[in-house]
Amino acid sequence: MKIVSTNVFVGPNIWAGFPVIRHVVDLGVLEDWPSAKLGDVWIEALVDALPGLREHGCSYREAGGLIRRLREGEGTWLGHVAEHVALEIQGVAGSDVTFGRTRGTGVPGQYNLVYEYRQRDVGLDAGRLAIRLLMHLLPDHVKKLTDYDYDAEFDFAAELKSFVLSAQRREFGPSTASLVKAAEERDIPWIRLNNNSLVQFGHGKFQQRIQATITSQTKHIAVEISCDKEDTHNMLSDLGLPVPQQRLVYSPNEAIRAARRIGYPVVVKPLDGNHGRGVSINLTEDSQIEVAFHEAKAQSKSRGILVEQYITGMDHRMLVVNGELVAVAKRVPGHVVGDGKHTIAQLVEIVNQDPRRGIGHEKVLTNLELDSQAERLMADAGHTADTVLPAGEVFYLRSTANLSTGGTAIDMTDVCHPDNKDMAERTIKAVGLDVGGVDFLTSDITKSYKDVGGAIVEVNAAPGFRMHVAPSEGKPRDVSGKVMDMLFPPGTQSRIPIGAITGTNGKTTTSRMLAHIMKSSGKIVGMTSTDGVYVDGKLTVKGDMTGPASAQMVLRDPSVDFAVMETARGGLVRSGLGYQRCDVSACLNVASDHLGMGGINTLEELAVVKRVVVETATDTVVLNADDMHCLRMADFCHATHICYVTMNSDHPLVKEHIRAGGRAVVLEKAMNGDMITIYAKGLHMPVLWSHLIPATLEGKALYNVQNAMFACAMAYAFGLDLDNIRHGLRTFDSSFFQAPGRTNVYDEHPFKVILDYGHNPAAIAAMGDLVDRLDVHGRRIAVAAMPGDRRDEDIVEGAKALAGHFDHYFLKPDDDRRGRGEMEVPNMLRDVLLQHGVSDSQITLVGSEVEAIERGLEAAQPGDLLVVFADELARSWKQIIYFKKAEREAAAVAPTKPERTVGFEELLAGGDTLIRDERGVRLARGGEEAD
Repeated sequence: MKIVSTNVFVGPNIWAGFPVIRHVVDLGVLEDWPSAKLGDVWIEALVDALPGLREHGCSYREAGGLIRRLREGEGTWLGHVAEHVALEIQGVAGSDVTFGRTRGTGVPGQYNLVYEYRQRDVGLDAGRLAIRLLMHLLPDHVKKLTDYDYDAEFDFAAELKSFVLSAQRREFGPSTASLVKAAEERDIPWIRLNNNSLVQFGHGKFQQRIQATITSQTKHIAVEISCDKEDTHNMLSDLGLPVPQQRLVYSPNEAIRAARRIGYPVVVKPLDGNHGRGVSINLTEDSQIEVAFHEAKAQSKSRGILVEQYITGMDHRMLVVNGELVAVAKRVPGHVVGDGKHTIAQLVEIVNQDPRRGIGHEKVLTNLELDSQAERLMADAGHTADTVLPAGEVFYLRSTANLSTGGTAIDMTDVCHPDNKDMAERTIKAVGLDVGGVDFLTSDITKSYKDVGGAIVEVNAAPGFRMHVAPSEGKPRDVSGKVMDMLFPPGTQSRIPIGAITGTNGKTTTSRMLAHIMKSSGKIVGMTSTDGVYVDGKLTVKGDMTGPASAQMVLRDPSVDFAVMETARGGLVRSGLGYQRCDVSACLNVASDHLGMGGINTLEELAVVKRVVVETATDTVVLNADDMHCLRMADFCHATHICYVTMNSDHPLVKEHIRAGGRAVVLEKAMNGDMITIYAKGLHMPVLWSHLIPATLEGKALYNVQNAMFACAMAYAFGLDLDNIRHGLRTFDSSFFQAPGRTNVYDEHPFKVILDYGHNPAAIAAMGDLVDRLDVHGRRIAVAAMPGDRRDEDIVEGAKALAGHFDHYFLKPDDDRRGRGEMEVPNMLRDVLLQHGVSDSQITLVGSEVEAIERGLEAAQPGDLLVVFADELARSWKQIIYFKKAEREAAAVAPTKPERTVGFEELLAGGDTLIRDERGVRLARGGEEAD
């Protein structure tokens, strides 16, 4: 079994409405070895390796369903088993993923193996490890049949532990994960900005960011103060808040002198440490101070080390968010309790069997470890790992109560004394943090520190949330929700409006039209298109930017308040959408293009791909009622409204939809032309005559009329008034500046030139229809090609669409032949044209695009129309506008007649008369005034 290809989908896709990984796997000879044939020994070995598989329901939707499926009948094939194993391996590492699907590709022995993931690299590693495990467990007689490269040293338990540790480094930590979960519960979108814990919540101008639990509202100076323990101590002391005595020292000898002045016992800790690293407590001797100083120094970036009065009592973490105490947890260091029977080492193993414990941050609690710190504490107490503790005796393996070193947490929020609550809130406000943790030592948090004593030993920026969201004992607290409510108070926006546009032809023009309408109405628009990413009308990234990465560029830009997403088939097939949902989506059409690529072979399959965009819309879906593939998408819509677009004012389905109060944009014919009209809630709202839209070439470019109708429908769905829509359409033209390669007209030659990017049969046919409608006094000339990576039948259909519309054809290849021979495509086009009534004298084959355009320009005479189907748009446009530029400029400045100066005497001698009056001076000749 091997992986043939892999796709990582980052958003909604044809398999699911969330991120999944798809491997195309080839079972090879294992196609003949389903699970039941591999036998019970193989099945039990698999379940022993991953006991959690017993809980998988599979097709039976109940625990044990997968095991039943493995054994019944023939069982199931290894691609399906790998799906479950990949999910379970991620689950062991703490990822809550459950969706999987395995389907045949149509090629014998090959399967689409699809499963959910939370973090890309973790998901990919899980898939690879799943296949390694399945291959390793195969019976020896089956292994001999395969050509798999087996690893004789494969140790799954060790591999799984390594995977879990690696996953934890890549996955969000518990605090960040809880914030993401709180955002999802509040329908706030999020984007991970790096491989660590930097996350953006919200889109565009509404975004907020967090790094762990530091937020974009956290003041830098507050973090600096909290990180400097001496500054924090002095600030709190000056406010009369309870803090222990403290000294800053720079050498072991200074530390010993400071400890003597303060009075033993003391604490030694780094000036700038966190998470309890390098902290030694309850030190009572000078020799301990020296060792502790070096331990603290190893964990500190500062030269200074703190020696602090040791305060007795239990360690409490008090979490303050936005000035309010939201959680209190009593932290207990990692420990074991003797039973008079088991050694300390055995007790550690027993404690670690608690299902709530795991590696690192994998579970609610972290496993205990007998490391150097535990050994030091055992040595201090006169114990070893083999010591049997008396029943009931508590032995602490850690001197600090951090959860990351095996500690436990008990929620005390509801019993915290009001004085202690006020003290914690004053502390965090004094430092200036929006989210801060107070480490407070006291014997009893339920009583006032003023009565029983206690001290603040540390203030934390970026405090961990795990102890509060999942305490070992007590009630979990929604502290992450409090942070989200601070960043996005109820009633405030977190999303910018998103309009998504897909289809085979017209996507780019429609996207530009909608962006132009919204910009004209005052929005700062971010747009993705086949030309690049645009922000506020300015090109920021050049190239074909219609995939998920470009969509996230727009959503991450803090200036954008409206997004227009052109979404092409390629990005959807490779990676899915780059956002979870949009407000308004449109599917313009489904026509033959790129078929045979990416596993998409039919128009029906192409429609399923484009339907992904339609399914994500929440408010309105705009569909082409004149395209059957688009019409069928209506059954899959989840949006509140469906708006149909039709060029046929007698469309029966659209009529019924309108009568039922639905929305539609209809092209209505009248004596004065064609009127774009909106129907909504029984209202009839004329918008604009199609011939008044510059991009439609006086209404003759029907495809741009339709594109304008879609832009109109989407703008209306976003709540724009008709005046803004009219203004946007009337000021949008098809110039190369506004819409490169989309019916760009150049009129500065004695003949007209149209540049277009039409590269599939439907687009070429639309241009042919336009050519037929235009008033052309001379010949119609085409410079044409088809991309080499299209199927033969598509190239044939493109040639058929060209036939009959032009008087002469210059046929060329694109610069990139895309796997075809030098002149293979032009020759194919020529052969088809000859079969459809075009004579050989009307066809010229040219070896390059540049030469073909030059030949077309040279051939064009005054009154002719030259249509250039270009591949390299910018180069081709420059070639068109600079054609014989020097000759034209010279002609423009040349005088029509020789100049001669004539005096008054000569004029009057000829019998002419000068007349002077209030109108000026004029010449009268033959009784008539002349200018």
